[in-house]
Order: sequence, then structure tokens, then C-alpha cells
Amino acid sequence: MKSKIHEHQKTNSEKVSKNHLLFDFTVDKAAKTVFITREFDAGLSLVWDAFTKAEILDQWVAPKPWTSKTKFMDFKVGGRRFYAMVSPEGLERWAIQKYTSISPKTNFKLFNAFADKDENPELPGSDWDYTFSEQNARPPAQLHHSRPTGSSGRAGGDEPVGRGKTTVHITIYNESLARMEKMIEMGFTEGFKASMNNLENLLAGLSQRQQ
Repeated sequence: MKSKIHEHQKTNSEKVSKNHLLFDFTVDKAAKTVFITREFDAGLSLVWDAFTKAEILDQWVAPKPWTSKTKFMDFKVGGRRFYAMVSPEGLERWAIQKYTSISPKTNFKLFNAFADKDENPELPGSDWDYTFSEQNARPPAQLHHSRPTGSSGRAGGDEPVGRGKTTVHITIYNESLARMEKMIEMGFTEGFKASMNNLENLLAGLSQRQQ
């Protein structure tokens, strides 16, 4: 994975994985916006599920040693997710998200705000925009013709879904520059990178099970 971290128009590159997957993280303080592009070696449907199903989200979204717990999640326009990041000592940092737009397996948008344990948001918040695209996916028929006779990728002989690489573009607009600077000071950049690595590892295991 090749990672580029940009801030104040300064660019630093570092290698953080052996897989050479794109990871670009840009902080534009003038626009109060963070731009993230991350590539995963997994199919679109699986990556979409990883961002939209609580039982998968909670497995990767918290940077270790923190964990994530979702109290409720209703992934629909107008629906909400209420969740906490939990420290090893049991400290809970709650946040609430409201889904404002959903185009299945293509894009979704949400409004995010920190909150107390009683679901009271701490404004201002931030607008998150996620866009998903898949490259180099092979259709099942092509996979079938390329497989040796008599072999099967699944028990029962079912054909696996063609798998390519999926790119996720994330734009985070903060209503307040002070809020964005506070997030960065609290370690948002490092924490987000760690979460993406968690997801990469989780997707590798889930993809193998699908084959």
C-alpha cells in the first residue's frame, strides 16, 4: 500500500503495507475538509457491506486497542447509527450518525456528531460522503472457464462472484475548523489509518471464505 498524507500542501509518502494498494489522505484546512481515497483487494459487495452493516463495522472501525460497539443502526435514508469507541479501560466515546442519502453499492452520505451516552449530539458535526467503485472484476462465467475441470471454489460447487479491487473515496466536511483541528489533535489521522489497515485484514479473511 502506498500512502500519501498531505497537509498545508506538504506531501509525505510512506509505505505502510506490502500490498501496494492506494491510500491517499489529504487534509485541506482552508476548505475544512479531509479527502481520503483507499483501495481494497476485495469485491464491491463485500466492501459495501463492511461500511454498512453494524456486525462488520464493529470488527474494524476502532483502532486497536480500542473497540467499537453499536447500540443501534438503521441503514436507510433518515436512519441512524449510535455507537461508541471503547478504550481498554472501559472509557466510552459516543457518536451518532444520520444517513442522508443512499445509492446502493455506489454512494452514501451521513451527518456525524459526537454525543453523550443519552444520544444528545455535540454540535457542530461533520458531513461524510462515501463513493464506491470496482475495477477488474471478472464475471462468474469467466472464472468458471479459467478453473481446472472438477475443481470448485465452494462447497457444493457454487460459483464464486467475480472479485476485483474496490476503491472507496471519502470526503469529510467539518462545519467548524476548530472541530476539525481538534479531531486531528486527538489522533484522527493515525486512528483512521489504523482502522483502514484493520479493514484490509478483515476483508482478506472474508474474501477467502467466499471462495
